[in-house]
Amino acid sequence: MMKHRILVVEDDAPARKGLEDLLIAWGYDVSAAPDGAEALERLAEEAPAVVLSDLVMPRLDGLGLLSAIQKDYPGIPVIVLTGQGSVENAVQAMKDGAYDYLTKPLDPGRLQLLLEKALERTETARELALLRRQLRQRGAYGRMVAGAPAMLEVTRQLELVAPTDATVFVVGESGTGKELVARTVHDNSARRRGPFVALNCAAIPESLLESEIFGHEKGAFTGAATRRQGCFELADEGTLFLDEVAEMQPAIQVKFLRVLQEGRFRRLGGTTEVSVDVRIVAATNKEPLKAVQDGQLREDLYYRLNVFTISLPALRDRMEDLDELIETSLPEFNERHQRAVRGVDEAALAALRRYGWPGNIRELRNVIERAVIMCPGDLIGLPHMPSPPAPGGVAPASGAAAAATPPEGDTVEIRIPVGTTVDEMERRLILHTLQQTGNNKTRAAEILGISLKTLHNKLHKYNQGT
Repeated sequence: MMKHRILVVEDDAPARKGLEDLLIAWGYDVSAAPDGAEALERLAEEAPAVVLSDLVMPRLDGLGLLSAIQKDYPGIPVIVLTGQGSVENAVQAMKDGAYDYLTKPLDPGRLQLLLEKALERTETARELALLRRQLRQRGAYGRMVAGAPAMLEVTRQLELVAPTDATVFVVGESGTGKELVARTVHDNSARRRGPFVALNCAAIPESLLESEIFGHEKGAFTGAATRRQGCFELADEGTLFLDEVAEMQPAIQVKFLRVLQEGRFRRLGGTTEVSVDVRIVAATNKEPLKAVQDGQLREDLYYRLNVFTISLPALRDRMEDLDELIETSLPEFNERHQRAVRGVDEAALAALRRYGWPGNIRELRNVIERAVIMCPGDLIGLPHMPSPPAPGGVAPASGAAAAATPPEGDTVEIRIPVGTTVDEMERRLILHTLQQTGNNKTRAAEILGISLKTLHNKLHKYNQGT
């Protein structure tokens, strides 16, 4: 185990020697100086973890030393030592940035406690600095492309919040990369060696969501043959990413809020409480305050989640990143489909740049993956792109459209005979929209103005009726 170095600054030689002996007996590596001036020389030569300094000294007193340390070595905590008659100076030192103070004669127990706390703060500060430096050095944050101004702001926010343990609330349209942000937070935090567990609340049927999040005991419901851990337990000492939290039922939101506040919960059908240590990254594709107003998101849960909010831009608002997003996806798709595509030609790039990308990065990746599959050579062209888009954009313009955007006002009609029921009209509209989106349920739900969960429920109902 590494020994922490303590710098003792004390002009009284016997007191200095006694303090040195005590700290050495506690297992610290100790250096000493008789005044502030010599202490600064020592600081230039070595890096103590903590400075213990008297206030009244010749040449450079304790307040002067503190000022110099705050300026040149701001990460080193300073504990000042003062006589009974100069407590006011110690209080002033605290205002000037001292970690704490001790009055003479020193209480060994209090000194030991203060040293432990100061060293803990030093270690935390060092780890934060290391993680932030790693973030800056990575630049692209692993797989995250961040060249556009809007994304540079996102990376600046990530640099601040990732190394902390704060709850993060990610807001953005579907397909903008909210899970990638959550994983970046995890990978650049002190929990990076722990598990990362992701759950899309909109993709789980309401009847199963509570069990999925909190787990269940044997016999909790029909089919619960064994005890099962939920996402909170699986993410213990790590990070839990909950996407589309506004899709949770109100009762589950209440239970979720309690875990955020107390770190404890009961499994479904359980009687004993389970304690967990989990960092939460939550996300929604809705405007949070509107979701609160509409009763989809509890107000108290919103304020509990809204510790640090990161707003992700839509792809149409960061088109500067389009080329790099394509470039970084090609190796993955080449490996997956045994292709050797090296890029996209200018005509195809121009078509991709003109498109509005309502499905954002997810849609872009789908388009590029399809083009890689369709491309027999090493350069993607217009013929490898999907067919022309319908209004609102279902796919980027292809060779058949000569890279042109469809004229304003083009429509795809659905003829509904008189006498058709409202339910049947709804069914036809949903199925036709799915057909137009290539069975992309997320995009279809967005076009229809319903949640993904609602779309899944409708499709389940239609399947039961056939």
